[in-house]
Amino acid sequence: MTSQQVLKKILIIQTAFLGDVILATGILHKLRLAYPQAQIDFLLKKENAHLLENHPDIDHLLLFDKSKKWKELLRLIPLVRKEKYDLVINLHRFASSGLLTVLANASATVGFNKNPLSFFYTTAVPHVLGSRESPFHEIQRNHSLIASFTDEFPARPYLEINIEVLKKTKEYRECEYVCIAPTSVWYTKQLTEEKWAGLMRKIPENITIYLMGGANDFAPCERIKNNARRNNVKILAGKLSMIASAAVMKDAIVNFVNDSAPTHLASAVDAAVCTVYCSTVPDFGFGPLATFSRIVETKDSLPCRPCNLHGYKNCPLTHFKCASTIDVEALHLIFIEAQQYGQIV
Repeated sequence: MTSQQVLKKILIIQTAFLGDVILATGILHKLRLAYPQAQIDFLLKKENAHLLENHPDIDHLLLFDKSKKWKELLRLIPLVRKEKYDLVINLHRFASSGLLTVLANASATVGFNKNPLSFFYTTAVPHVLGSRESPFHEIQRNHSLIASFTDEFPARPYLEINIEVLKKTKEYRECEYVCIAPTSVWYTKQLTEEKWAGLMRKIPENITIYLMGGANDFAPCERIKNNARRNNVKILAGKLSMIASAAVMKDAIVNFVNDSAPTHLASAVDAAVCTVYCSTVPDFGFGPLATFSRIVETKDSLPCRPCNLHGYKNCPLTHFKCASTIDVEALHLIFIEAQQYGQIV
């Protein structure tokens, strides 16, 4: 199949973490622009489905319950084969999604060569990691799978906030505020609670601070709030859907986040964002992409950093210097810069 042929049915597979799903929306939007009449379906883990419900570029969501992996594969494979897709694009690099791609009975299949079943694909594309000298973002990696079907220009992740969501979040957006998403799935990716509290104490009390996250993040948010000993702090963790969180983040003076899904959520709605890097580094290709994007990381040269692509549940060397040596004043200066930027635009 070539880019000259009309694609009538397309399936995108991304069954990894929420942030990976958000970043995948860039190619989703590019395909919709290139093939406006095509049926574009998206297969993802069922716990991430809420993010893409009612997405304007998706016709159907296919949900994968990874807790029942093999049973789910047996259920999904005949459903996917029945659709007879013209193109299946697999962004995931592991065997389960590779098997689904290979058995999809599609006219063309494309994915990364790191997938153990990629030698069965129509096209296997190198999975390139960037470096400080040669940065290469995840959206560029993803776009390399569809460049021959669209063009050479990657797109930023894209989420659309509808009127209903704006109405539901209006009460939170009627003041001047900053959002902080202080947690991460991986402990070594998140700035320490004391550092977050220190930043909060530096932000003027006439500025509301929203602590963002899921239901599981409420307890650490409460500890941070108590530690900050500051008025005008509201915990929204667990109170908002992901797309509602994006709506609130969009109108914030700035969003302070870790190297995790909220970074990409901000990018997808072009919300001002500052991403804090602890054990990981921007060179991996998961940095912020919003118009106002800033990065803060330790200025110390640590031979142990980065320690892992995703981070760990605990610091392997126990000192956690990649977080403890980050200067809170650097974050405060970005708040001031974002405030001035907001007044200009």
